[in-house]
This record gives sequence, structure tokens and C-alpha cells, in this order.
Amino acid sequence: MYQAIVFLPLLGCLIAGLFSRSIGVRGSEYVTSGFMVISAVLSWIAFFAVGFGEGEAFTVPVLRFIQSGGLDVDWALRIDTLTVVMLVVVNTVSAVVHIYSIGYMHHDPHRPRFFAYLSLFTFAMLMLVTSDNLVQMFFGWEGVGLASYLLIGFWYRKPSANSAAMKAFIVNRIGDFGFALGIFGIFVLFGSINLETVFTNAANLSGGASAGGEVALDFLGMELDKSTALTAICLLLFMGAMGKSAQVPLHTWLPDAMEGPTPVSALIHAATMVTAGVFMVARLSPIFELSHTALSVVTLVGAFTAFFAATVGLVQNDIKRVIAYSTCSQLGYMFVALGVGAYGVAIFHLFTHAFFKALLFLGAGSVIHAVSDEQDMRRMGGLRKYVPMTYWMMIIGTISLTGVGIPATLIGTAGFFSKDAIIETAFVGENAFAGIAFGLLVIAAVFTSFYSWRLIFMTFHGKPRASADVMHHAHESPLVMLVPLFVLAAGSLLAGIFFVEYFIGHEYEHFWKGALFILPDNNILEEFHHVPFYVKLMPFIAMLLGLATAYLFYIRRPEMPKNLAKQHRGLYAFLLNKWYFDEIYDFLFVRPAIRLGRFLWKRGDGWMIDGFGPDGVSARVLDVTNRVVKLQTGFLYHYAFAMLIGVAALVTWMMLGSAF
Repeated sequence: MYQAIVFLPLLGCLIAGLFSRSIGVRGSEYVTSGFMVISAVLSWIAFFAVGFGEGEAFTVPVLRFIQSGGLDVDWALRIDTLTVVMLVVVNTVSAVVHIYSIGYMHHDPHRPRFFAYLSLFTFAMLMLVTSDNLVQMFFGWEGVGLASYLLIGFWYRKPSANSAAMKAFIVNRIGDFGFALGIFGIFVLFGSINLETVFTNAANLSGGASAGGEVALDFLGMELDKSTALTAICLLLFMGAMGKSAQVPLHTWLPDAMEGPTPVSALIHAATMVTAGVFMVARLSPIFELSHTALSVVTLVGAFTAFFAATVGLVQNDIKRVIAYSTCSQLGYMFVALGVGAYGVAIFHLFTHAFFKALLFLGAGSVIHAVSDEQDMRRMGGLRKYVPMTYWMMIIGTISLTGVGIPATLIGTAGFFSKDAIIETAFVGENAFAGIAFGLLVIAAVFTSFYSWRLIFMTFHGKPRASADVMHHAHESPLVMLVPLFVLAAGSLLAGIFFVEYFIGHEYEHFWKGALFILPDNNILEEFHHVPFYVKLMPFIAMLLGLATAYLFYIRRPEMPKNLAKQHRGLYAFLLNKWYFDEIYDFLFVRPAIRLGRFLWKRGDGWMIDGFGPDGVSARVLDVTNRVVKLQTGFLYHYAFAMLIGVAALVTWMMLGSAF
């Protein structure tokens, strides 16, 4: 069963990519979508069998992979509760995105290639989450990076899509370099990259990790003891997570990735690929638990990212970019939970976030489909009557994202349970930045509610701001696009109620079965259930405050946002331009790199290497031959004269030779 879950998407990719001319466009869509539905169903079966069963974690061997010296790597699937949770997330979202794309991409002539790329991405993500060793994880890690590049740049004739694809690929290479160094460090420190061996050695190392002493790792000329080496390794691994999961300062690729088709945004940049970093830190929790410094850094970066992205989302006008910055912010929430040691809470938010964020992205795609590919919310408005089903699906996604529910009860949306739990764990967290994280997350919750309802009010309420022709053709999406929204809406409403007790409640130990590691002295999972009532109430108040402000700005007094923007031009420009991160990077890195490249091209390659090398030698040869060729005039008397000169010279030489 597990081999089928993982390899059916690869089979669909190969069939659609290699045999699309034989089976046709429809055949490519149905084959890839059918295989994904089968994988999704099997994933849910595995989820209940492993998560709610009595068995322990196990591996499913696939093939021999690498055996070189001390490196012995088998290709195997690691099956535990964390794995099956990720299988459900990846395959469920991928299945509904495949089905949705049948309608959304109906007019695109290259649909077989698109569906092949979707299935390729899914296979790479499945290899990542089922990895039994770090080489296999890195294979999946790079595979999703490749598939992301292909999908973002799917419309390759569009310059902005090409630029966005290259930006995503390059920025992720920075993080992946750190991830690779972290893997090397693990091999040096633990003598293996097989997860079970590494975790066993980490448990043995934990007793002396803080004691310092002998040199354990030589890194960049620095001799590190065990404790410092563990911190360095964890920070390098987290560097990879920052790139893949779009954390500041490696976040700039995520909003630009919206240049790809909307289903790509839902699959890759909302629910699956961007959660790879969260999954990796949770999977390697036995290592991260040994470095309080690294966990503190994770907490700080996550909290700042949640706050930063929420501020930028306040003023964005592209409907997909608003949701993209929301994704960036919610990922920050997840890393805060990881940083304070609440790994189950982080994965719970990953699980619920997949439903409501994919719902919001696909709902935005339905809106874009209805208004002739328009994405600017300033040119929308009044669409509630034209796309009523899409409107209610977006409402469900919004109330789940903003965490609508009754505090201290089991009544609420999926986001209510998971996001509020993160804020509560930050309140009781014990690392150096937990208090700061709590404050930033509450503020981010206010902003999240504001920009989420701003999107709803600007898009669906008020007077239509689109042209009469666009509004005349506005229409509801077909069932092939609406049914996936219904599935995701059910998850957005019910996933929290059904699974909260298992992910973070009283059934925690029985559900996770050791898949997530926490040190014995870490009582955060018990403490966050007993926070003061006012702490439980703060996310609810934040949600209401954001909703009320958005209602005032965009329903009651729609002139207020324009007036505020005019009064605070500097702040508005600062947020609209995303804190000028792109401009700063362009000044610090892009332009110097271009100047250096141009210098090396013109002076190094052109003037020096070519000038004194191949081009210089060929130029001298041509110069000599051009001079020599002038001796060949073609006149007979010139040749006769030359012969006479030669004879005279020969006679003279013979005479001089005989005289001596």
C-alpha cells in the first residue's frame, strides 16, 4: 500500500509526460487525477491505521541506494504518525488541485505537461516526507525545488513568470546550501545519516552535549565542542527550512511565485512545499531539542516573519499576493511552535492550514476565472451575487484562517484550534524569545483578521468596480472546480473538532507514538492547556478587532483607507513595497553580482583569456598569414626575379664555403 501511495503520482507523471500524444489531453488529466485520488484514499487509510492503531513505527524497503566506506544508505519509506499526517496533507490537497485544474486550465493547450509537473511535484514531496535517511530527504527536497521552478514558470512565454521561477530557484539554493552543510555535519558528528541511527546517537549524546570538552567538529576553521557543534548543525538545517518555508530573510521568492497558475499556488505555495521546512524541523526534533540556542533562533525568526508578513498583507491589492503573505505569516506561527518545543502544535497547524489555505487559493482562482483573469481587488467588488458558491467557500476559508470560535470550548473552525494553541504555547514557552513571540503573534492575529476580511469586502461587497463587459461575463465556476472547494471547506470547518484531542490533547502520546521527540523536562504540552483565560481570549479579541476595522474601512466608510494612505504616505509606501527587501537585495547582491559578472565577462574573459589566449593566437596567425600572402602576386616576372635572387644567393654561399 505504501509503495502505491508514493509511486502512483510518479507513474501518472510518466504516462502524462511521455504518452500524452497517445492518450490525449483528457487521458492525461484523468490518469494523473485518478492516480492522485487513489493515493489520497490510501493515505487516509494509512492515517487511521497508523495514527489510531497500536503498532510502532516501521520502514518499508524499496532498494539499495549508496554504499561507500562508512556511508550505507538504503532507499526505504519511514512510516510513523508524522509520515501519515504528511501523506494525508500532500495527497489530499494534490488530489483536489488535480481535479480543480481540469476546469481551471481548460483552455490551456499544454495541459498534459502541466498535469505531469503537478504529479512530479507530488512524488518529490512524498519522497521527502517518507524519507528514512537524510540523503533521501535531500533528494525529495531538491525534487520539490525543481518541480516548483517548472510550475512557477509554466507559462514560460511570460517574462514575469520566468523571473519568478528563477528567483524561487536561486533563493532556495541559498537555503539548500545550509541544509546540505547541516547534513554533512550530522554525518561527521553522529557517523550516519540514517534517521534511526542519528536519533539513537543523539539520545546518547544528550547527556554530555552541554558539557563542552573535546573537539567534535571543525567548521570554518573553528574547533567546536559537542554543544556548539549541535547548535551550528541545527542552525544550518534551519537555514534550509528558512529557504523552503519562506522565512525572513529568505522569503522574497514566495509572493513572486504567484505568477504561476493559481492551482500551483494552492498546491505548492500554500499547503505542501512551503511546509517542508516545518516538517524537517519536526522530524529532526531529537536533534533540535539538544540546542536551546537554535530553538530560540527558530522562535525569533518565526515570530518576526509572522509579524512582518501580516503587515505587508494589510495593503496588497493582488488577491493572490494577499493570500501568499498570509501563508508566509502562518508559517511563522508554525516555527514559533517548533521553537518553544510544541512540535505537535506546529504540525496540527500545518494540518489545518493545508485545508483552509488551499481553499482560499482555489477560491481566489475561481474569482479570477469569473472576472476574465483579473487579480487586482481594486477592479472587483460586488461579486457576491455573481459567484455565490465561491463567496461562501471563501467565507469559510476566512473564518478558519482568522480563527473564529468560542474560547475555552470545542466549538470553532480548524484554524481556531491550531492557531490559538500556538499563541498559548508561546505564552508558556521558556526560551529567551517566547515572550516577544507571544506579543508579535497576537498583533499578527489582528492584522490577519483585517487583511482577510479586507479581501472579502473588496472582492465580494460594495459596488462593482470592474468594467461593464467584465461584469456581464462574470459567472460561477463549473462543478469540477467547485467540488474540490467543498472538500476543502469540510476540512476547514471540521478538522479541528475531530482531531484536536489527538494532535495536541489527551490522546497525544497514543497518537504520535514517539514520532515527535520532546525532552522529559519540557512540560509545554501540559502547561499550555492551563493558561489564564485572558490568554485564551486574546486571539478572539484580535479576530474581532481586525474584522470590525475592516468592516469600518471597506463597508461603512470606504474613503478612510485612501485618506489614511495620503496622510501616512511613508508608512504606506514602506508596507506596499514589502519593507523594501527586494530593493535592498537588489542593491546589496543583485547589482554587484551583475557588475562583477560584466567585469569578468568583458575584462577577464574577453580581454585577458580570449585576448591572450585563443583569440590572440588566432589574430597573430592571421596577421602573419596576411603578410605572407602578399608575397604571392601572381606575376611571372616576380617569380623569375625571386628565382634569380635565390640562385645568386646559393652561388654566393657555395663560393664563400669553398674559400674557407
